[in-house]
Amino acid sequence: MKFEVNMAAWDRGARFAVALLLVAAYFMNYVAGLLGYLALLVALIFLVTSIVGFCPIYSLIGFGTLGKKK
Repeated sequence: MKFEVNMAAWDRGARFAVALLLVAAYFMNYVAGLLGYLALLVALIFLVTSIVGFCPIYSLIGFGTLGKKK
């Protein structure tokens, strides 16, 4: 399976920002326990997808924010 970039720069930046906010919320004790671990898991997924530019869910549903290829 080949992973093609399917995320635009704004999508990648938004995911990165949300991931940083979730990590900050965890370490500042705004979220704790199971919800805190879930926030860290979501943050990890968002960080990885923002770095590689590929979202598996977008691929499954045939969606992408990158736009049309030329």
